[in-house]
Amino acid sequence: MPGEGAAVPTMRALLVSENFPPRIGGSARWLWELYRRLPRADVTVAAGSCPGDAAFDRGHDLRVARLPLSFPDLGVLSPPIWLHYRRAARTLRAHARRDAVQVLHCGRVLPEGWLALACARPFACYVHGEELISNATSRQLTWMAAHVMRRAAVLIANSRHTAELLQRRWGVEVTRIAVLTPGVDTARFAPAPRDEATRAALGWAGRTVVLTVARLQKRKGHDRMIDAVELLRTRFPTLLYAVVGDGEERAALEQRVRRAGLGAHVRFHGAVDDTELLRIYQQCDLFALPNRTADGDFEGFGMVLLEAQACGRAVLTGDSGGTAEAVCAGETGVIVDCTQAEPLANAVAALLQDGGWRERMGAAGRRWVEAGFDFDGGAPRAAAVLARVAAP
Repeated sequence: MPGEGAAVPTMRALLVSENFPPRIGGSARWLWELYRRLPRADVTVAAGSCPGDAAFDRGHDLRVARLPLSFPDLGVLSPPIWLHYRRAARTLRAHARRDAVQVLHCGRVLPEGWLALACARPFACYVHGEELISNATSRQLTWMAAHVMRRAAVLIANSRHTAELLQRRWGVEVTRIAVLTPGVDTARFAPAPRDEATRAALGWAGRTVVLTVARLQKRKGHDRMIDAVELLRTRFPTLLYAVVGDGEERAALEQRVRRAGLGAHVRFHGAVDDTELLRIYQQCDLFALPNRTADGDFEGFGMVLLEAQACGRAVLTGDSGGTAEAVCAGETGVIVDCTQAEPLANAVAALLQDGGWRERMGAAGRRWVEAGFDFDGGAPRAAAVLARVAAP
């Protein structure tokens, strides 16, 4: 049962995160799944405001306050942004005093970690990987991020790859880094039989479906998969690339599809709710996150890979960032260079032409995530990591 069965920090903690449901995204889902499993007496949440948050908060018993945590710019040198930081910090301090908060858990280094500095309490920061690159794009952000990292009791890296970057590029002592990977709710994300009615409702009737669930960003590799589909459409005439998610690259991707004449082979589903997402995972033939490093931006881990494997799907992912840690290479999925379309197309073709191989990988993936990434099973380890904030 949520909130029971996990040893947690003895000090009252406040999670501060803009990214929290109903906001969509892997980090939002991760924090929700983690903190809803902690005893209610020991944790409260200061989450970012977003459409639908009031209705969402009525459906659970976590103590959540919605604060103005969205920043159009993270730097403090702009007077309007500095004032926004000041107001947000004042609100956060009041919230921490009211709830007798003793330690803070920050969803990111910036802006949440910077706000924590004003609260005069021990704090930890989650580090997701890609922010280490974006925070290095200016002297101001580099200085701010480094200052937060020096003051944090613990930096919680979402993968070994992220932990290595913290040490190598940011000079963080290994003793102040803890690796805590995202997980998956294996009770909810579970395999289901093929259902032709569901597939027809999705527009997948008679199709061989390769699925990507991800925000439409360059590093996710949707463009390379579209190019791969162009190479494969003659060999696999029923091939359909199903894209779930939205983002800044959508217009460019749609134009790419039109230019290649792939309208019959690519379907943009946009953002979907949790019920629809589960059915989509369960009914696809292959899941792909063809990520690559783009303009220095990379994938920190890839929680969607765990969700697909929990649903018994074979997976394919790129060899960039931390996604290799979300897949048991050769057993539950394939890791491939996704910087070019041809190697990606070859890997997809090999998987599509061997249904037995995909089925064995899917079964192995289900066992693998149950053993190592189930949220319920990982709750004690997560609690032990968070306890380090009180005793750095």
